[in-house]
Amino acid sequence: MENYICNNQAELVGIVEDELTFNHELYGEKFYSFTLRVPRLSGISDYIRVMVSDRLLTDFPLAVGNMVEIAGQFRSYNSYEQGENRLILTVFAKDLMVPDAAVHKNPNSLYLNGYVCKEPIYRTTPFGREITDLLLAVNRTYNKSDYIPVIAWGRNARYCRSFDVGEHVKLWGRIQSREYQKRVSEEEVVTRTAYEVSISKLELEES
Repeated sequence: MENYICNNQAELVGIVEDELTFNHELYGEKFYSFTLRVPRLSGISDYIRVMVSDRLLTDFPLAVGNMVEIAGQFRSYNSYEQGENRLILTVFAKDLMVPDAAVHKNPNSLYLNGYVCKEPIYRTTPFGREITDLLLAVNRTYNKSDYIPVIAWGRNARYCRSFDVGEHVKLWGRIQSREYQKRVSEEEVVTRTAYEVSISKLELEES
């Protein structure tokens, strides 16, 4: 179990953006969701969904506007909505802490150890920036896996564009959010939020 926990490690420092909402209950344990606003150095922020157990909230109540440090895992869930399956990505909180103002930590860091489960997609932006999209399967306990979309840039994009499905990869990066619009009918366009991992460093493990 310890190996599975080490496969997927997220650490976030941010501000609680909205009220907690009930998500589900499992074996008497209730889980709630909220949005954490995590600032970037550029001045903009990522808005990341977090799931937390009521057992963590007993001694650490969360309120809008509070700053909190979260240690957990970046997980994926399938959700059937409006006639289609959607991959839902959220940070599953394992610990809540008050940030230490004297310690300047990276407010958004993620480590994943998994396997390429889809052919990489390499492309360039209109400005000539190189990008490779990967889908990583990260093993979890009870024979489950999380499927995490990741993006590599520049030399990392060139490096991983030739990865084969099934290859073992370790990567370090950050969770980022972006809004996009999707047309659901002739008259209706909805705004949704996509989550992905921006890679800062990756390693290909030998078989």
